[in-house]
Amino acid sequence: MKSRKFLAMGLVSLAMGLIVSCSGDDNSPDPGPDGAAPTCTDGIKNGDEEGVDCGGSACTACPDSTTTENLEGSTTEDVTLDSNITYALKGNYSVESGATLTIPAGTKIIADVEEGQNTSTYIVIQKGAKIDIQGTASNPVTMTSANEEPGDWGGLVILGDAPTTAGVDAVAEVGQLTYGGSNGSDDSGSINYLIINYAGASINPESQFNGLTLYAVGSGTTIQNVALLNGTDDGVEFFGGTVNATNLYLENNQDDAIDWTEGWNGTLTNAYVLHSIEGFSTAVEADGENGNPTLENLTAVSSTGGTALQFKIESGATITGLSLAGYETSFDFRDDGAFSNVQIDGADADPSNAYLAPATVDVASFDWVNSTTEVTTSVLEGNITSDLTLDADVSYFLSGNFSVEEGATLTIPAGTVITADVEEGEETSTYIVIQKGAQIDIQGTAANPVVMTSINQEPGDWGGLVILGDATTTAGINAIAEVGQLTYGGSDDTDNSGTIDYLIINYAGASINPESQFNGLTLYAVGSGTTITNVALLNGTDDGVEFFGGTVNATNMYLENNEDDAIDWTEGWSGTLTNAYVSHTIQGFSTAVEADGENGNPTLTNLTAVSSTGGTALQFKIESGATITGLSLSGYETALDFRDDGALSNVQIEGVDSDPTQSYEVEATVDVSTFSWVTGN
Repeated sequence: MKSRKFLAMGLVSLAMGLIVSCSGDDNSPDPGPDGAAPTCTDGIKNGDEEGVDCGGSACTACPDSTTTENLEGSTTEDVTLDSNITYALKGNYSVESGATLTIPAGTKIIADVEEGQNTSTYIVIQKGAKIDIQGTASNPVTMTSANEEPGDWGGLVILGDAPTTAGVDAVAEVGQLTYGGSNGSDDSGSINYLIINYAGASINPESQFNGLTLYAVGSGTTIQNVALLNGTDDGVEFFGGTVNATNLYLENNQDDAIDWTEGWNGTLTNAYVLHSIEGFSTAVEADGENGNPTLENLTAVSSTGGTALQFKIESGATITGLSLAGYETSFDFRDDGAFSNVQIDGADADPSNAYLAPATVDVASFDWVNSTTEVTTSVLEGNITSDLTLDADVSYFLSGNFSVEEGATLTIPAGTVITADVEEGEETSTYIVIQKGAQIDIQGTAANPVVMTSINQEPGDWGGLVILGDATTTAGINAIAEVGQLTYGGSDDTDNSGTIDYLIINYAGASINPESQFNGLTLYAVGSGTTITNVALLNGTDDGVEFFGGTVNATNMYLENNEDDAIDWTEGWSGTLTNAYVSHTIQGFSTAVEADGENGNPTLTNLTAVSSTGGTALQFKIESGATITGLSLSGYETALDFRDDGALSNVQIEGVDSDPTQSYEVEATVDVSTFSWVTGN
């Protein structure tokens, strides 16, 4: 991981919910906040009852919440726990074949683990047994540990009779338990609204417990609304079987959030994975033979980078509704398995695709978990092929090349900050590119501009923003850019690459070689359908903005201390730049304007350039030129430089041929206070 500082909120322990003793009068029931009167006899928490049929204004006192019982050994008969009792799990509690363990809503089981007992402390539902967890959103069942430390205990283990590639009566890696058979519809019971916390005890480096471990569990089993938190191994692991699961929330499990092997072929619907601490492995790990399970709506979010989905050997899956955010690697085919084994929305998995997309699972649907962990950072890397809107409340770190592919739009709301997270040697591979046929929509405001900067805050740290269009350029159709071997150029001069408003780009200009460099904003054959207004380009080692052909216009541009040229164009750019202000206050810059190549005769309306270090203001190479009105220069030693003795008539200033003997020092035509949203003045 790179050495950036993450801005993620710390984890707050899940509330256990004390039951308060109270008394009341059954003869004068008061309605509760829901408007209903307490009944005290219907087995439902209603009215102003503080517990089920207890407390509030009308019911008898609630039972003492400190009542505890030990849960240990095994049972061969049906057992129903009592939600008014807190259970201390002492060692292994086993539900044997033929028995059912029923756990009503609100029940709490706390693993009471002494040092060295972690791997012998767990609940196991044996093959042929059942569990019936009857939690609700307001009263989930909770299984946790007294120490509240990840890896404290072994979690919940369920053994079924469904098929697994390990065979019939296979022996589990934990507890030498027996599982597996031939009954794909095997029923191990029902789970609804369950929280498992601090599990994942380690047996050895190769074998660990998980939060929820499902060995050959069959499709007759119902699993829904489960939260798996703070485990040192996996949140949930499927060892074969056919079981389906719905609504899983997995937070800060340090190995994998979701893991499967041995040919699991069930369906997981609506899973939300959250990583906000260092040390986890992946959101999904799959291993072994490909049972082709189905994942419908998987949203995974990380503030610590990492790998999202890892597939080993020939494992695979069919995934629809995939949304990833914050991962440095979207897909890792560890053993060079076929990409076609993993189908994403009907197409082969693409490891170059970041799969950044709007969340397909609403985290608010897991409010019942009561977690306050919040991710406030995310990583941008890879490419996107569908529309994506960033979140101004999230701090984005750019790690490598982030590409918006043809047909997709990247929307960046006001106030969003993107920071290039660059280590030495990565400068030229770190940039944002809007491909030909894609669009960008930057929605900054004067009060809340969008900011793109670098973590090191050094000129030349990264490659800035690159936009590729389909307008004309003297380089031809489908020309190859000097950066990234990107393709640009066509015949549609009205091509639309999107909208930019109130954008600051800082510390760009990474150098590829002495002849090729990135800029702050690089516009390759961008068309006039594109809107560019209110842009500030600061502290670049190459140009602030460079136009490679195209017909795009730009308005209100502020360019400060770009060390090559502030404004550069070539390849016949023919658009208009209105209200540009150039400021040079450091040594080593080149010019305010450099123009090269064939003369597309662009228009500059109101250009003010100010230097406190001398230098050349405007340089024209070959036969390049422009029509300029409202030119104001101040502090330059040379106003005009025709490097290749091009015709002075190519540059028209205030309606007449340019004159290198003139200083063009007149009152500013652009008021610098227009850019107070950049300068703060």
